[in-house]
Amino acid sequence: MNMTDILCPKDIEAALSNCKAAGSFNYKNFFSTVGLSGKSPDVIKKVFSILDHDKSGFIEEDELMYFLQNFAPDARTLTPDETKIFLTAGDSDGDSKIGVDEFQTMIKS
Repeated sequence: MNMTDILCPKDIEAALSNCKAAGSFNYKNFFSTVGLSGKSPDVIKKVFSILDHDKSGFIEEDELMYFLQNFAPDARTLTPDETKIFLTAGDSDGDSKIGVDEFQTMIKS
């Protein structure tokens, strides 16, 4: 399954366009622009499963670095600072990874 099977390609393009420059990624703006904020919990779980490359049940820091590339293969990687901010925002229990419930909370916040 690809992100374009779940989300509108034009929304994906717009969201990626807003964060092309290093240091410009804002997860709240991205989730809103790509249309994730208004999706059901089941759809968000599908997105989570795409992001969880190693199928561990969590999105770890190394997977977050390549977050944008899940939406388009030619997208940039997140900078180390962007990755840390993203991880900190989603990791509510302090285990240095984001579970599906934390991901849903982050999207809806």
